[in-house]
This record gives sequence, C-alpha cells and structure tokens, in this order.
Amino acid sequence: MQLSQKEKDLLKDMKDTEKLCIEKYTRGAENAHDPQLKQLCIHIAQIEQGHLDTLTKIENGQSPVSSSGGSQSQQKPTFTECYGAADTEEKKQDGYIAQDLLTTEKHASHLYDTCVFEFKDDNIRQQINHIQKEEQEHGKQLYDYMQKNSMY
Repeated sequence: MQLSQKEKDLLKDMKDTEKLCIEKYTRGAENAHDPQLKQLCIHIAQIEQGHLDTLTKIENGQSPVSSSGGSQSQQKPTFTECYGAADTEEKKQDGYIAQDLLTTEKHASHLYDTCVFEFKDDNIRQQINHIQKEEQEHGKQLYDYMQKNSMY
C-alpha cells in the first residue's frame, strides 16, 4: 500500500492527536477524585492506545483489519451521582478534567471527520471512520458523566 504525502502528513496529525489523548487520559486517571472518572479515563486511554497502534500499522504499510466495533467500543459505562449540586473543590477539579477531555474529543472527532475523506484506500477510510465513531462515543461517555454529576 503506497500512501501519498498528504496521507502521510494526515497520519502524523492523527497519531499526534492520539498521543495527546493517551497522555491526557492517563493524567486524568492520576488526578481524578471520583473512582468512576478514574476508571473511565483508564478505559478510554486503552482504546486510544489501540487507535495509535492502528495508525502506526497503516503508516508502516500494513493494511488495517476492518473493525466492526470490538468489545472495547461496545462497553457503555453507567454512572452514579458522586457529586451533588454543591461545588466542592473535588467536583471542580474533576469537572475541569472531564471538560478538558471532552474538548479534546471534539477536536479529535473533527480531525477524523476531515481525514476520512482524504484517503484513497477503502479499508483505511473504514478504519478511520471506526476510530471517529469511538471518539464520538468517548465524548458521549464524558458528557454522561458530567451530566450525572451536575457538571454540564
């Protein structure tokens, strides 16, 4: 599989975004007070690592395996309220972490939306589309967490 220079440049951008996501989710897990947010960050960081691995394989000329939504993307966490309406310091910190991650997911999803149209190979396009759907699901999970805890 021969990639154009534009495809190579886009792969670099997507890989950089995934590295940033992994770093942010890892730090989020380290700094979150609510165990539910910690677990969500750990879970999503693992999925983001899978995205990075997929993009690295594409960059190395390996044809991606078509994914129909593996078990990682199908796990939908449910949240119980940890924080009420009162603004505690812990709630403010966890709210900041969740809001920052949600903003990052919006950026990542937008990047994938653009990139999916720029690749010639149908298998790569399908894989990028799959990753984008997972990024959107991450955003939904963060939103659900924030909504349940009066942060949104």
